[in-house]
Amino acid sequence: MIIEQFNCASVSSLLFLVSVVGMFLNQKNILVMLMSLEMMFLSISFNLIFTSICLDDIVGQIFSLLILTVAAAESSVGLAILVIYYRIRSTITIELMNLMKG
Repeated sequence: MIIEQFNCASVSSLLFLVSVVGMFLNQKNILVMLMSLEMMFLSISFNLIFTSICLDDIVGQIFSLLILTVAAAESSVGLAILVIYYRIRSTITIELMNLMKG
């Protein structure tokens, strides 16, 4: 049981670290940054579910559903803004994002 707990916690931590590295190493493509952000949300949700199962409590699972709902809304709004930006500028690089006014 202890080994399974360590494996789940290490997988969650590894997912979070990979997403942080992906966020910092690739700062030119906004699509990769959005995917890294979604992977951060997924790793946090996975950790909450795992903790909820270990503690035999449902609160972590409810928070996990709340996080996944907010992450889905965030990604849909982000992708919609990205599509509009691509139609105007014909590129999705971040260097030209400072030209946006709002």
